[in-house]
Amino acid sequence: MTNADSRSTGTLEHELAVEQAHVDLVYTRLAEATRSAKQVAASGKALYQSDRANFVREEDGTGLYERDVFAFQSAKRLAVLDAEHEGLVFGRLDRTDGEIRYVGRIGVRDADYEPLVIDWRAPAAEPFYRATPSNPMQVTRRRVLRCSGMKVIGIEDDLLDGDAADVELVVIGEGALMAALSRARGHQMKDIVATIQAEQDEAIRAPYQGVTMISGGPGTGKTVVALHRAAYLLYSHRRRFESGGVLVVGPSQVFMNYIERVLPSLGEESVTLRSIGSVASDVVPVRGDRIDSSEALTIKGSLRMVEVLKRLVGEPPQSMPLELRLTVRGEVLTLNAGTLARIRGDVLSHHKLNLGREAAETALLNALWRRKPAELDLERDEFDDIVTSTAAYRMFCNAWWPPLTAPAALLRLSDPLLLARAADSVLSEAEQQVLSASYRAAGVGEKANWTAADGALLDELVNLIGPVPEVETESSLFIDSDEEVSEVVTTMDRMSPAREIDPFATPHQTYAHILVDEAQDITPMQWRMLRRRGSQASWTVVGDPAQSSWPDTEEAARAVIDMIGSAPLRRFRMSTNYRSPAEVFDLAARVVIEAYPDADLPTAVRSTGIQPELLVAPEGDLVAATQSAVRDLLDQVEGTVGVICPPSRLADLSAAVAGLSERIAVVTPLEAKGLEYDGVLVVTPDDIVDESPGGVRVLYVALTRPTQRLVTLDAEPGAIWRKSLG
Repeated sequence: MTNADSRSTGTLEHELAVEQAHVDLVYTRLAEATRSAKQVAASGKALYQSDRANFVREEDGTGLYERDVFAFQSAKRLAVLDAEHEGLVFGRLDRTDGEIRYVGRIGVRDADYEPLVIDWRAPAAEPFYRATPSNPMQVTRRRVLRCSGMKVIGIEDDLLDGDAADVELVVIGEGALMAALSRARGHQMKDIVATIQAEQDEAIRAPYQGVTMISGGPGTGKTVVALHRAAYLLYSHRRRFESGGVLVVGPSQVFMNYIERVLPSLGEESVTLRSIGSVASDVVPVRGDRIDSSEALTIKGSLRMVEVLKRLVGEPPQSMPLELRLTVRGEVLTLNAGTLARIRGDVLSHHKLNLGREAAETALLNALWRRKPAELDLERDEFDDIVTSTAAYRMFCNAWWPPLTAPAALLRLSDPLLLARAADSVLSEAEQQVLSASYRAAGVGEKANWTAADGALLDELVNLIGPVPEVETESSLFIDSDEEVSEVVTTMDRMSPAREIDPFATPHQTYAHILVDEAQDITPMQWRMLRRRGSQASWTVVGDPAQSSWPDTEEAARAVIDMIGSAPLRRFRMSTNYRSPAEVFDLAARVVIEAYPDADLPTAVRSTGIQPELLVAPEGDLVAATQSAVRDLLDQVEGTVGVICPPSRLADLSAAVAGLSERIAVVTPLEAKGLEYDGVLVVTPDDIVDESPGGVRVLYVALTRPTQRLVTLDAEPGAIWRKSLG
């Protein structure tokens, strides 16, 4: 080792020791704050104790209130302090005035209330992301700390204002961003809070009002920028968004599992994460795990389904028309099927089905009264009492106008004859067959297996038929064990009596801000579902039309315009592809441009020197070829390996690579949306195109997932997709 090398090593070790001392101080202070919060929680729990289960004295109300306040505040504080804060301190700013500021995931102060770490969302931390050599923002040196747990293991410096720097100022490293891009990926997304770039920070800190649209091609960081924006809004407008709620919507449950730790790692837990298939889970049990065929997805996502569902609700619950026939004091009164159909239509034009039973019975009594013979000498009240007390009338009403759930209603579309009536002149016969087959495959009852597109239809039905009346049940005032409850429950929550259904209340939950990722895949019916949850919300909409799986991009664009309305609109374009090596993105770009000439192609800033490998399965044996290719990728990359295949091959290939390594993930192209892997194997690209309504655009998604190596595997030579490569 030369003297220069020795001095360089000694300088780095000294700088690491300096930063480690400050990080140790921060974690010590954090531990003290955690102990204090736990003491507050214990004190609050001891404020009020009682063995009474179903009543409480009026004079005990103050004690209960104080206990609930202590419980809520201490739980809220502990949620922040107990979050996973690996890399709690990640940045340092050396200012021209001599001040040193450390930047981290949450703000931490010492015993004298002086800042040890500034929250990354605070205005004082903004220069960490915005400062450049041309506009240093009073910053001499910007330093990024790379940590493993509580240990500082690396430093990357940027000298921003050399003229203001002290001659002995140390500058280490080659840039934090490129270092971060070269690291191996895991199965969960990491935040980019330490490496946010200026164009990304501008979108993150944009005003909350109206709609913020973030666009850009694959690998430009749209998703993590949007998630950091959600954390920033909660920090900057805490009262508005924590009380009103923030909903983050992604394309699949695989994607939601991938991003679930990003916001907590940034200090935010008060956000609802839902895949698009489970957005309606606040009003109906639905996860949206089953995969639709491209034909079924296209039908279910179309706005034509609104008319089909309206007609479906109007269909009586019986396959055969009913007739109401009663005997009153020896006189037979009859309402035929035609009269009953008119009554049903009139009531549904003014009431939701589950809220219209009373109006329907009133209409029945009116119709029967008009048919009363003159010789039947009865006053109206007496007549109504006689009719409503008969078993025949009660049995008829229960059969003709029963409460209906949205799942039960939607599954009725499995009946080809009923679907033909509901979809007449709206869907073609071929489309009706596809739709009916989809619901026959869904199963029956509570065990029905819904798709992501079904969620929007179920939500539409809930809006049409209204909530099902609930059966009141008694519950204990006090919870037996707070260990079984994962959220703070106050005494008022337990004491609140069951209330009658408000006909004007919305059954779904609403939010103050909604973030929609992969927005290009949201169907028009799903936009209707989202609008119900954000009629008064501000929005962040993230997407790239070139990656759309929805075939009618114009219809989807109109749905977005309708959602925006007259609200303020601001647009941000992410122009740099940080994920894909240039060799990989050049291939993907050639594929998509032929099918979608208007694709927004970002600039890939990295090069590995390794070209994509285009394979053909020997003798058409895809399983053996997949296993071989995956083993090679596991040897070539340190991080995750993604196998992206058409839905028809998902089960077979998952079984084929099971047990090879925990680093492997087997997904469909739609499940791969928003994800990234170090190495990617794309199996039978032609089948991916054929099995997706988005065609080549969905193949483009699959080809742009790798951060290092791309391999494609065709079943036979002469694959159609390769023609675009020349």
